[in-house]
Amino acid sequence: MRTEYDLLGTKDIPADAYWGVHTARAMENFQVTGVPIGHYSHLIRGLMFVKEAAACANHELGLLDAERLTAIVQACQEIRGGALREQFVVDVIQGGAGTSTNMNANEVVANRALELLGSRKGNYARLNANDHVNLSQSTNDAYPTALNIALIEAADELESAMEELQQSFERKAQAFRDFLKIGRTQLQDAVPMTLGQEFHTFAVMLGEDRARLIESSALLHEINLGATAIGTGLNAPTNYAERACAHLVRLTGRPLVTASDLIEATQDPGAFVHLSGVLKRIAIKLSKTCNDLRLLSSGPRAGLGEISLPPMQAGSSIMPGKVNPVIPEMVNQVAFVVIGNDMTITMAAEGGQLQLNAFEPVIARSLLDSLLSLAAACRTLADRCVDGITAHEQVMAHRVKESIGLATALNPFIGYQAATQIAKEALATNRNIVEVAIEGGFLTSAELADILTPERLLNQPAIITHKSDLAQ
Repeated sequence: MRTEYDLLGTKDIPADAYWGVHTARAMENFQVTGVPIGHYSHLIRGLMFVKEAAACANHELGLLDAERLTAIVQACQEIRGGALREQFVVDVIQGGAGTSTNMNANEVVANRALELLGSRKGNYARLNANDHVNLSQSTNDAYPTALNIALIEAADELESAMEELQQSFERKAQAFRDFLKIGRTQLQDAVPMTLGQEFHTFAVMLGEDRARLIESSALLHEINLGATAIGTGLNAPTNYAERACAHLVRLTGRPLVTASDLIEATQDPGAFVHLSGVLKRIAIKLSKTCNDLRLLSSGPRAGLGEISLPPMQAGSSIMPGKVNPVIPEMVNQVAFVVIGNDMTITMAAEGGQLQLNAFEPVIARSLLDSLLSLAAACRTLADRCVDGITAHEQVMAHRVKESIGLATALNPFIGYQAATQIAKEALATNRNIVEVAIEGGFLTSAELADILTPERLLNQPAIITHKSDLAQ
């Protein structure tokens, strides 16, 4: 063991630990979720970017010597690459607006830097977690800046996963472009469409949401590093904010900018709320798509049965042969969590007071969980479901031919009232629209053959390459 001290007194720390007394207090205080901050690699990377950029700016301004700079920079780069992740041990949910997270990072960097300098861990006279690693910073600017960077990286991963899923739906849209089916509104027969159009719609919705995600991520590029405690920049030297931001841009490759009003930026969680709203939008629409996939594949014989999802596992411990839509069901549940996270973020953002929001740790956890879960869900849905979907063309074609919805196509030729009469009689006598229209003398078979061509029904000439004779 080694002995460290803080304002509460002394405390024994394991000799091989890279964290110190501040982290030890937090471990005792916050035994909540069992999920340490080290679980969130994006957040640790963001913190290491901030610590390295701050050290470089402090060195340029004459506040940090070259020896300490070199050690801090190397420690940050090692940790950013994945080293010492197990040393980030404080619970992700914590009081103190992220101070425990910031100090866990400061202590791990300091003790690794001391090793690089040939000193023992805890020899803070040579290199100190507060005086050197945290120099010119406060938790209140270091933590949210690190979080912004973490969210930008995680949003990129989600956007890439959404693009993968979008392309998967587009491939199926192309494969199903000739498959005529009945469209439905309010779960009732409507008018014909193609299965390709249905799947293309799924792809379009993803494309729209990708654009909204990119827009929301852009708002995160405004940072408050240099604000220190409340935005006044107390204890940060002149030009520190600009230099630290320039180094962050260099290190991350992101077009980060210092907020024009650091007091406002330090207390305003608006970008987090906006991102959460976009994630909720993505979750809701993705869940709706999965609802459709489950409905279209329902059966296999007593449901719609228009498509088949690839079988992933046995579906029942009692019913032989049953296969469930487990991948869409998983995505539905991810969506429910994201929607719940949005409420958590809403309340945490609203709960901020005066010059700081103390609840950024739960905002961080909720946003990162939502981003990473949605990304995993999109990739899984693409790889283990959409890519393997097959269509039942004959089932869909038969339902189009038998659908009362075909009466809608007759409106321009015989009027709504006559078409309604045909639909009503067809439904009552369990016959199709064509039979009733011909028998009642409303239209000839030749006229119906012209009216009920797939091209006319779809209102898109030559949209399909083969014919389906619905007038027989």
